[in-house]
Amino acid sequence: MADTDVKLWSRRLAAGVLVLGVAGCGAENDESESAASPPATTTQAAPATQAPETSSIGSVAIDLSSPEEVATGIEVPWGLAFLPNGDALVAERDSARVLRIPAEGGAPEPVYEVPGVSAEGEGGLLGLAVSPEYDSDETVYAYYTASGDNRIVRFQLDGGKPEVIFDGIARNTFHNGGRIAFGPDGLLYVGTGDAGDTATSQDQQSVNGKILRLTPEGEPAPGNPENGSPVYSSGHRNVQGLAWDAEERLFAAEFGQNELDEVNLIEPGRNYGWPEVEGEGDTDGGRFTNPLVTWSTDEASPSGIAIAGDMLFVAALRGERLWTVPLTGGETGEPEARFEGDYGRLRTVEAAPDGSLWLTTSNTDGRGDVQDGDDRILRFPAAG
Repeated sequence: MADTDVKLWSRRLAAGVLVLGVAGCGAENDESESAASPPATTTQAAPATQAPETSSIGSVAIDLSSPEEVATGIEVPWGLAFLPNGDALVAERDSARVLRIPAEGGAPEPVYEVPGVSAEGEGGLLGLAVSPEYDSDETVYAYYTASGDNRIVRFQLDGGKPEVIFDGIARNTFHNGGRIAFGPDGLLYVGTGDAGDTATSQDQQSVNGKILRLTPEGEPAPGNPENGSPVYSSGHRNVQGLAWDAEERLFAAEFGQNELDEVNLIEPGRNYGWPEVEGEGDTDGGRFTNPLVTWSTDEASPSGIAIAGDMLFVAALRGERLWTVPLTGGETGEPEARFEGDYGRLRTVEAAPDGSLWLTTSNTDGRGDVQDGDDRILRFPAAG
């Protein structure tokens, strides 16, 4: 990032890079099980008592009745991304290892260890993304918590020191965000958290509490709402889910505080309200954008999301279930809950190149009830 506008952003935030104390914003909902969350007065989600075997209303259906256990014994899996040949890369949050799981099955193999990772609380080695040009550049991207900040690096699996392409994202023991993904436009999208300082979400000079849009080199992407700024959308509390539908619309999941978790349709320059609004509320004359879906924090604590066909899948930590949400033209239908309590805390869900859906548990993160074989990765095949 040296000699770039992005580096200037990092320098402006130098004071915010230090670990921040809790300031009017608890970490209750993010990944804990013990918060006393008041019941939501309004919610658009209602769990289903009976779930169909397949889940999609579009061209791709996922068979949720036939899970395959593709890996067990993984230490706090967080990021999950796929290589062009279908092999999966998995980030272990606390060990800082990247594991490779063959597409055809087999034991996970450690293929890289990211140096400088500081795994405290919810921080550590978080999101992974594979370059859209992987066949030629063989590059993998990672978001991780370092001793002084959260940052994004890129590297090749055959070794060598990673290159820092973006840093200066304030860190804390919670609200670190961490999800990264390349969009259909070939640009890198980044979900950040407010790191416990709620004011940063509304501060357009801060990269915390935002969704960022970067070039593969870590520069602010051309066409961002403000020229030279990496900020794509603002007013977020803690974004850990990013996914696009077939029409290239971006959806994001984020943790609420004590009342409502959210799924939002992300549009450039929009402000999603935190901390002035949690869940659906007063838009202040159009200044804020309301979410598409909300849940009480007991039901969700949403981390990863994925889209297959016309169905959005949301992995819930505290809720210990997989939510399925029908999508039609950028709008959502009634959510349904699957696997409630069956696998414990669910962290990441991703659509694989072969049309299957992969789902990771998060029971070894210190906040779950560890089951035999945890943590595990489940694969649900495409139906038909």
